[in-house]
Amino acid sequence: MKISLGSWAFSFGPYAADPIPFEAVAIRLSAAGYDGIDVSGFPPHVTLEKYPARKSRMELVRFLEDHRLGVSGYSADFSAVNPLIKENERQYLDLLRRNVQMAFDIGSPTLRVDTVSAPGSLPDDEYEASFHRLSRIWAEGAEIAQNAGVRLVWEFEPGFVFNKPEEIVRMHQEVRHPNFSIMFDTSHAYMCAVVGARQHGKRDVLPGGVAEFLDKLQGRIGAIHLIDSDGTLHHDETSTHRPFGEGLIDFDRLAPRLLSVPNIEWWTIDMCFWAGSWDLVDASRQFVAGLLARHYSVAV
Repeated sequence: MKISLGSWAFSFGPYAADPIPFEAVAIRLSAAGYDGIDVSGFPPHVTLEKYPARKSRMELVRFLEDHRLGVSGYSADFSAVNPLIKENERQYLDLLRRNVQMAFDIGSPTLRVDTVSAPGSLPDDEYEASFHRLSRIWAEGAEIAQNAGVRLVWEFEPGFVFNKPEEIVRMHQEVRHPNFSIMFDTSHAYMCAVVGARQHGKRDVLPGGVAEFLDKLQGRIGAIHLIDSDGTLHHDETSTHRPFGEGLIDFDRLAPRLLSVPNIEWWTIDMCFWAGSWDLVDASRQFVAGLLARHYSVAV
């Protein structure tokens, strides 16, 4: 198992006004002993505009190789093209195709997607139709990605619509494409399965919490993000990504289950929106490395 960290932690939220350059993030992660970096496709990091052609992307790959870093994933910026708006379907798939090419060029095994739409943005009478339409779009997107050798992974979270455990399972069932899977972020899993934050209609929570949710998603997970949760929302929008050991998740209990998820090569640390995350780079890797040291041999 390899350990990476998402570069968006140093360009979103508290870092948005003065983002840390991607290159500086990579150098820091390399020095801290990380195996790789999860690449943000949002400004000012690795965007389609900043790296428009294969030459610039190959230069980026060489830079990462020089610093002994692999790429664990690519989180593209789809914020300008909402796939739940009917008229956007072709534009969304065109943007997805361009981002698939970016992921392939930089050596990313996955391309992350989300629903773009916030909870409450869909009228009740359009909710189910939008769900079904998105499943068809993602099935086509999964085929596009498969043709390039890139896996399409959906990150659910309370900040975006379709965030109930049953909806997440059902979306995977409806897409029904072998190249479509779920990104399991432990903080989002807590907020969706334990708190039931920002859900449409009746709350859907699980008695067994994060561990039960993970079990329900067995065979459906294509990427894992790790961070703690204190059961709150960041600015009433999405999960608070609390530093390890400061939240409510029992990682020693959860780790063997996470290690049993098949075909996972990377554990990615996600400190999105956390002020002071730059100072936690070393400690976060040490925490995850400790989990692996205690549980890997038992799980395998």
